[in-house]
Amino acid sequence: MKAKDARILLVEDNPDDVELTLRAFRKHNLANEIIVARDGEEALDILFQRGEESAGQRATDLVLLDLKLPKVDGLEVLKQIKSNSKTQLIPVVVLTSSKEEKDLVESYRLGVNSYIRKPVDFEKFTGVVMQLGLYWLLLNEVPPEEVGEG
Repeated sequence: MKAKDARILLVEDNPDDVELTLRAFRKHNLANEIIVARDGEEALDILFQRGEESAGQRATDLVLLDLKLPKVDGLEVLKQIKSNSKTQLIPVVVLTSSKEEKDLVESYRLGVNSYIRKPVDFEKFTGVVMQLGLYWLLLNEVPPEEVGEG
């Protein structure tokens, strides 16, 4: 997989944060396919290809996950991703405004790859998104797809 071909799942219920993230990717010319899930249940449907809209879509390569979500919270989404052999190797970056230490600790206990608190300032936020894109899509080595299947 080439970095520009990576498919990103952004799991975020706040429309302003969705727009900021998408703008930040565009600003830094990160032209990846970004799928937006507005709650945890929708994210799981996309990841596990449940439902007509998700059936047959190619796999997600990176998940940007908020924690405070409707229907299914982010920690439960993370738990399901990391406990399933088909999805456990997908890098998951928690991108949240939560300052609760228990969220940080539980995220790592469940297998998160990175935990980032969202900056409030737009310029700082776009910088964070650019660094995320550069690291996870260009620098990070991912295992071959065959390893996660089975």
